[in-house]
Amino acid sequence: MIADLTSGPRVLLRRLREVLAGSGGPQILLDQVVGLIANNMVAEVCSIYLMREGAVLELYATEGLNSVAVHMTQLRVGEGLIGDIAAHARPLNLKDAQTHPLFAYRPETGEEAFHSLLGVPILRGGRVLGVVAVQNRILREYTDEEVEALQTVAMVLAEMVASGQFKETVVATSLPQRIEGRILAEGVAIGTAVLYEPRIEVVKAIAEDVAWERRRMAAAVEELQRSIDRMLSAPDVAVGGEPRDVLEVYKMLAYDRGWRDRLEAAVASGLTAEAAVKRVHEETRARMHEITDPYLRERLADLDDLANRLYLHLTGKQRTGPEGLPRDAVVVARNMGPAELLDFDRERLSAVLLEEGSASSHVAIVARALEIPVLGGCADVTDLADPGDRIIVDGDHGQVFIRPRQDVVRAFTQNLAARAQRQAKFAALRDKPAVTKDGVGVSLNINAGLLVDLHHLDDSGADGIGLYRTELHFMVRASMPKVTEQTDYYRRILDQAGERPVVFRTLDIGGDKLLPYQADHGNEENPAMGWRAIRIALDRPALLKAQLRALLRAAGGRQLHVMFPMVAEVAEFKAARAILDDEVARAARLGHELPLAIKVGTMLEVPALVWQLPALLPEVDFLSVGSNDLMQFFFAVDRNSPRVADRYDRLSPAVLSFLHSVVLQADQFGVPVSLCGEMAGQPLEAMALIGIGFRTISMRPAAMGPVKEMVCSLDVAALSAYMESLYGRQDHTLRDRLNEFAQDHQIVI
Repeated sequence: MIADLTSGPRVLLRRLREVLAGSGGPQILLDQVVGLIANNMVAEVCSIYLMREGAVLELYATEGLNSVAVHMTQLRVGEGLIGDIAAHARPLNLKDAQTHPLFAYRPETGEEAFHSLLGVPILRGGRVLGVVAVQNRILREYTDEEVEALQTVAMVLAEMVASGQFKETVVATSLPQRIEGRILAEGVAIGTAVLYEPRIEVVKAIAEDVAWERRRMAAAVEELQRSIDRMLSAPDVAVGGEPRDVLEVYKMLAYDRGWRDRLEAAVASGLTAEAAVKRVHEETRARMHEITDPYLRERLADLDDLANRLYLHLTGKQRTGPEGLPRDAVVVARNMGPAELLDFDRERLSAVLLEEGSASSHVAIVARALEIPVLGGCADVTDLADPGDRIIVDGDHGQVFIRPRQDVVRAFTQNLAARAQRQAKFAALRDKPAVTKDGVGVSLNINAGLLVDLHHLDDSGADGIGLYRTELHFMVRASMPKVTEQTDYYRRILDQAGERPVVFRTLDIGGDKLLPYQADHGNEENPAMGWRAIRIALDRPALLKAQLRALLRAAGGRQLHVMFPMVAEVAEFKAARAILDDEVARAARLGHELPLAIKVGTMLEVPALVWQLPALLPEVDFLSVGSNDLMQFFFAVDRNSPRVADRYDRLSPAVLSFLHSVVLQADQFGVPVSLCGEMAGQPLEAMALIGIGFRTISMRPAAMGPVKEMVCSLDVAALSAYMESLYGRQDHTLRDRLNEFAQDHQIVI
């Protein structure tokens, strides 16, 4: 026999409302709830497990199992079927639960007589508070309607559990805390904690008039869409650039029919509009934990933000506005969409801390554009930080101090003061040429990828842009930019750069840099060495042709530098160069103004290319070593793995002798060679690169001052002679020896 669901979940919700309106203590209410669910779903068992400290699920109420098991039976998260539901935050619908490999028998429950099982997580704020499950003796699979009904009940239970009625609440510690996070946008700040996560509190979950709730939902969605349209028309966004591109993606999600359908279905099931938003909100958070695709995870984070905004439109509540922020606000949230960040008064916002978030997320891209320090992956920061707490955000080293001791505050304040002094000193060096003590000139360039990065050219005194990552412009958009849009974008870059050279790297997509409209990227076990960069460009030549066509148009009458990424063999470079030559010929036939000169080069990131340099160098106008990818391929190390990322040192004899051989061969063929990446931005590593023979390096803008100061204190002849004695050594690293040389020769490191 199965449940009679001709009226859908509404009957269950109505009866649940009647139970909750009655009298009795928490245990009596829970006992009545499990009885109601079992009766409505024609289940012989209904059980509610709630989460206790230590990630333990405790049986709090049951209808059908032995009553002695209540508050006795406990399962760790991940243990048994109930623990598995909690671990993965998703429903489990089994025809014969006892044959499942995760089935964990507890003799005190007497559940050996029951075969079928349906369990759903009790979710709130993306966290599992418990599990509610039904069971039957017969072998049966529960229907989609029954799964939906149980999920709806779980949502109502989540609000009851969160109120603290059924379990002890854990008091947040007030002790000093230090946590680590991922650097999403660099910078440092000392400020006051502001908990920004909008709490979707559902006072009334069960609808009395479904038609009325539908109208409320429709009106709120329309107002949400209008508010995003207003953001897009704001003066600082309307002119274009990355923030606008991000908001265009956000607008696409707000107008997504599938998202609206899920909201409408939740209302149709008998929920109020607020409860429907809550349910979609929780389902979105649960899905985020199951998705490994970085792009899809970030889009779900944007949907999460939309749910929060929609709730505010429904209730008329306001988030913390500019007038409510302290002047040194450090905003703390589980996650944040780009539109939320743009809401803040940027004069008052010092930093942002997120429990989630990645470097490729839209909020990270916007934060870097606005120069706001952001750390992601800050575990439990929303629980550890209280409103008004003093917080130190070290966005240069990926650490956070919550309620720091006074000695830590003093040390960090002194550090900030010293930092300000150093920045003033570096600013004084801005217009000074990067020339060593023995008269050797070194070209110092910056890496960029956003229009807003270009002001660093003037601020840092850089000689040019040694690496412009063109893929970021594609990543923040909802659709492929047209050739005309790309042309305008590249022209703006060249206009702002003026006479300074800009080296455009063609699209390095794939791996962890996926495009929303790149439907065929697939899932790869080793994406860093998979289908990416030049491999995609040659397999999908239309993509490369469109980009090259736009670059040629934008650079009409000027010099153009084009660089191909991830080249592993000479044949790949020649194939890409042939596509460029075809586009040049096409532009000439059409009468377009051509660049005055076109310099074409390649990145050296794949070690195999070094053994092909005699064949490659006559084909290229310049060569650029990409140290970030090269190091992980050189040592066969995943740079994202904490176990091995720091196992090898880029200042090892093997690396330095390898790079030295590259410079020697490039010099032999008269081909300019540069290096871009993290290695160039560290003064000691930059010193070693100059000693090897590099005369052009490119780095993040913040590194320009320290590296230029080092260059001006350096005697290249003495360093080069010293380094000749190091290449053949067998040390793990030459870092200590190079540091000693710098100290002995008064080189500023």
